[in-house]
Amino acid sequence: MSRTVYVNGDYLPEEDAKISVFDRGFLFADGVYEVTSVLGGKILDFDGHTVRLERSLKELGMGMPLSRDELLAIHRKLVADNGIDDGLVYLQITRGAADRDFAYPDPDTPQSVVLFTQSKPGLAESPMAKEGMKIISIPDERWGRRDIKTVQLLYPSMGKMMAKAAGAHDAWMTEDGHVTEGTSNNAYIVKGNTIVTRHLGNEILHGITRAAVLRFAREAQMQVEERAFTLDEAAEADEAFITSASTFVMPVVELDGAPIGTGRPGPVAARLREIYLDESRKAAI
Repeated sequence: MSRTVYVNGDYLPEEDAKISVFDRGFLFADGVYEVTSVLGGKILDFDGHTVRLERSLKELGMGMPLSRDELLAIHRKLVADNGIDDGLVYLQITRGAADRDFAYPDPDTPQSVVLFTQSKPGLAESPMAKEGMKIISIPDERWGRRDIKTVQLLYPSMGKMMAKAAGAHDAWMTEDGHVTEGTSNNAYIVKGNTIVTRHLGNEILHGITRAAVLRFAREAQMQVEERAFTLDEAAEADEAFITSASTFVMPVVELDGAPIGTGRPGPVAARLREIYLDESRKAAI
């Protein structure tokens, strides 16, 4: 059955959805995106994603083409029309279509706005939450402004393929001997009662799930250190995990072929996943 997608003001069957070959998202990866999770037909962390979307656009010299309420209405219609119970809503905004030129087009050029859904039944009941992820480390060879959620995702895609070739689930990227983040997630280690994750800066994406999880951790009286950590620290950690909008809190049990801690998901990750899902469901809209 064909999905309904949103393209520049129109709701269309996916096979009829078209974007210009001159769109700068296609030619230059000149655009940003957000992914929101849907559980029980409701959208998680919508306001956080909207605030980050506006920031990403501003950093690239673009404005918000739609208001918060207009975006929410589109999300809700797509969720309803496509019968999404558990899944994802993908949103992409580019600088629009113009003849190919490295210089930006006229500021009045209409931006391109695309949204579509992905059905993911049982999204919150992933078996991996009980088994844990295997991670490899790779050098971080992305551009310097990783805090902007742009659509230029080729190297993260390459990283996931490197992990797959190594028999792992994902990769953590490293720079100057320290872990920056995963290919599509923020990275954490746990030592004792202390959670360590890289501080915010241009080097990593300012994760919406990251912010919520750290808030819940502090409310649960867990210690949090926001600083860079090394691969050696990760190898000696009691446990590790990642966070993202689509995986929530997911334990990491192996790094570069060696077990982390007991080699099984640890209690901190399990507890934070439980808290995050409970609280996010309560706040979903």
